[in-house]
Amino acid sequence: MLRQLSSISSEQRPCIRRPYALVSLILLIAFLAWDSTTWDMQLATMWGEPSGFALRDNWWLAQIMHAGARNSGWIFFLAVLLSIWRPWGPLRALPTADRVSLFLSVLSALLAVTLIKGISQTSCPWDLQAFGGVAPYVSHWNLWVRDGGGGHCFPAGHASTGFAFMAAYFGLRQNNAPGAIKWLILASSVGFILGFSQQMRGAHFMSHTLWTAWLCWTVGWVSHCIFFLVVRKKKS
Repeated sequence: MLRQLSSISSEQRPCIRRPYALVSLILLIAFLAWDSTTWDMQLATMWGEPSGFALRDNWWLAQIMHAGARNSGWIFFLAVLLSIWRPWGPLRALPTADRVSLFLSVLSALLAVTLIKGISQTSCPWDLQAFGGVAPYVSHWNLWVRDGGGGHCFPAGHASTGFAFMAAYFGLRQNNAPGAIKWLILASSVGFILGFSQQMRGAHFMSHTLWTAWLCWTVGWVSHCIFFLVVRKKKS
């Protein structure tokens, strides 16, 4: 791997020379600092009461922001897949191989969130005793401790509907595609909006959304670099 990296010119290795790793490290430290506070619970009490979350079944939040946004996310995901053969928008600026790498980076971000969520024992806020549920609060860092609730609530899977597409930014930026920054801003904004809407329903804490953002950024960047090296090796 080191030989491969050293053989790539500085013009060809933007995933290595740009400060993506620094961004990931800064966010990691910031989100760990967040976890050391009680801000998750304080924010949750803005919408939750001992009797539960009043907005849990709110039509707009449940049907539009949750179910509707999830379906729209799948449609957009398929559109990114189809762009391998029929590129659209800023994806036209990418060679076919890079469009494949871009799609795989987005897929990797989604799978990372899904995998961790699948093994997580952390329950949703609406399952907690503080909000009328049965589970005591247990930190999501206590990976193997069951809290007695439904579990599988960390990180925020719904927010990945937006955040996962941040992974496409790296391929777009590498190829100087028009609108790369706009793509990143839009994907991150959608992720935070969807994450916030789920927090209002009691489905997630803020930390769940923050860690989803970090995972999608970091996995997207790392997978982009790996796929870039694989594609380059095949071409050489």
